[in-house]
Amino acid sequence: MHQRITGELFKEMVLSAAAYLEKNKKSLNALNVFPVPDGDTGTNMSLTMMSAVKEVKSADVSKVGAVGDALSLGALKGARGNSGVILSQLFRGFAKSLSGMETASTADFARAMQEGVDAAYKAVMKPKEGTILTVAREMAKAALRCAAADCNIYQMMDEVIEQGTQTLKKTPDMLPVLKEAGVVDAGGKGLLVIYRGFKMALDGEAVTDSAVLEADEPVADFSATPGGEDIEYAYCTEFFIKNIHESVTQEDIDRYREKLMKIGDCVLVVGDLHLIKTHVHTHVPGKALQFALRFGELSRIKIDNMREQHTELEHSEPPREKKNMAVVTVASGKGFVNIFKEFMVDEIVEGGQTMNPSAEAISRAIEKAPADNVIVFPNNKNIILAAQQAAQFSSKNVHVIPSQAFPQGITGVLAYNPDLDFEENIARMEKAITTVKTGQITSAVRESKMNGDIIKKGELLGILDGDIVCHAGDLYQTVDQLLDAMVTDDDSVITIFYGEDVTETLANEIADIVRKKYSDYDVELQFGGQPVYQFVFAVE
Repeated sequence: MHQRITGELFKEMVLSAAAYLEKNKKSLNALNVFPVPDGDTGTNMSLTMMSAVKEVKSADVSKVGAVGDALSLGALKGARGNSGVILSQLFRGFAKSLSGMETASTADFARAMQEGVDAAYKAVMKPKEGTILTVAREMAKAALRCAAADCNIYQMMDEVIEQGTQTLKKTPDMLPVLKEAGVVDAGGKGLLVIYRGFKMALDGEAVTDSAVLEADEPVADFSATPGGEDIEYAYCTEFFIKNIHESVTQEDIDRYREKLMKIGDCVLVVGDLHLIKTHVHTHVPGKALQFALRFGELSRIKIDNMREQHTELEHSEPPREKKNMAVVTVASGKGFVNIFKEFMVDEIVEGGQTMNPSAEAISRAIEKAPADNVIVFPNNKNIILAAQQAAQFSSKNVHVIPSQAFPQGITGVLAYNPDLDFEENIARMEKAITTVKTGQITSAVRESKMNGDIIKKGELLGILDGDIVCHAGDLYQTVDQLLDAMVTDDDSVITIFYGEDVTETLANEIADIVRKKYSDYDVELQFGGQPVYQFVFAVE
């Protein structure tokens, strides 16, 4: 029987939780409230955990704090979707509490759970009750009660899971959309699955899964130098600072970042006062290590001679001129990608409705962008938190425009004025995205109930700015009803983007019908090539 949680045991708990989550992700995906294909909660949480596993597998298991730090870093980097970002923040606070500990008691674990809840609530601008946050909060309260009653780790975990189960059952009473759909909160259930995986490892019944056990070792890839550019600094230097001295402050870390910028470029300092990952291109890697040694212990040091590696990159993309401001956008579909390229967007991250990119993928695009001032368009409400998390990783000045659809991103990019400064352009872009209405047509993936109305599986849905406003079995009827809800006398332009599974003939037919009905409006037809949505409409 385990009296305290060691690093080795906690590693086993994390791997068990990741495997159990992977096995349950389909049932979690099925809990989605809206009957539309999207960045499924189960998939996003599982991918976030898999990223965490990559770090945990190579962590120093002699200390539970080191395993916690690896769990946090991997989850922060790999966070996908809102559920993944919140999970990563739960682990971030958890790791902060355990940092430096060799083993953890029941009380230590309980306090770590509470710090995780505190971090997650701070990360969400408008927390909602009836979500993963509520379940996490009540589970942490149960853990603290058990710790106060001097329970052992097994008793505490049983109580935590029981409390999580009871709270999860109540989530439909807290969120009306859950009640109407007849489901519990998917993120909350995902968190409960993770803790059940923890408990199985404690009981000696750890869940195993080949996908988890065979997860690749972490690859440190924060390089922002495009292939083919002249290499100004010879050595790509990467390492972690752990067991950071208690006297170190955030101001010290900021000064450390500034010192690195004086001896090199492509500087990235990721983490907090408990674990810091450093990346820098420099001629003097030893000096970078000396700077870091003042703060704590160094681990996983990696120094590569980029000039030796340069030969194989000579024929890649040409160098790009440094700009005052760069734009990063998330996009999917050949048509939308080409549209953003035509508008001179600097970096495009592949992703969208059913494939939310990780915070690390967005972070790489930010670092690669040829400017110190970067604007990011997530173009999906489920990617905004990951984009904001990626912005925090960067030493650049990054601002996330909260665009929720591709038409908003396009309108925002078009608002750019090269004669204005960064802050003025941000204001223009944020105003611009509010001037466009987005309509989408897709098929219902399951039967559901919305606003008292039964939606059948396979029916076409008309979605206006995220809300289902109509449904029908006929495409023409759905288009007609959706545009009726979208278009007003104050509008003048209707743009139709057709998807990857729509023929050009059908797209032209729909466009002709729209032009006939809205003869006083400019109606444009463009190939979006987007998955999931047969048609996307932008009305301005």
